[in-house]
Amino acid sequence: MRLNPVLPLVLSAVIAAPAFADNHVGPRLTGEIVNPAGENIGSVSLFETASGVIRVNVQATGLAPGAHGVHIHETGVCEGDFSSAGGHLSGGMEHGLVAGGPHPGDLPNGFVGDDGVLSMEALTTRVDINQIEDEDGSALVIHSGPDDYESQPAGDAGDRVACAVLSAS
Repeated sequence: MRLNPVLPLVLSAVIAAPAFADNHVGPRLTGEIVNPAGENIGSVSLFETASGVIRVNVQATGLAPGAHGVHIHETGVCEGDFSSAGGHLSGGMEHGLVAGGPHPGDLPNGFVGDDGVLSMEALTTRVDINQIEDEDGSALVIHSGPDDYESQPAGDAGDRVACAVLSAS
């Protein structure tokens, strides 16, 4: 039996989550998640905890059921098909759970229920607020399919179906 490579990430997040609670330092970044029609379908917030972990909360509706790749992209622009958000925030790293990876912008897949709702929380130490708030900003992008955590350069997660420009609130 092959162990799902995401399981250790999920378990560590579940076990560690209570320790990080809502104690944050510095700015809280937020964004309104929009679909390709420009309709608001949810929100995202992230902040650095006192222990240096970035906590990401995503709430979105109107998505297809199943797993969806969720990533922080390198440019804070969400226009058209969301290619305006650029590639993953990579920091010169490889994508996924491979040698030389993961990217700072790699997050666990989000799972959407039959009701079309995505409600996820992720914890990461691979990125910091300064990387996200650089000169051209950053965006959170939700893809049409799951990230396979292996394919280069972006996990073969499919089209970009939702996007949020991240900004200090």
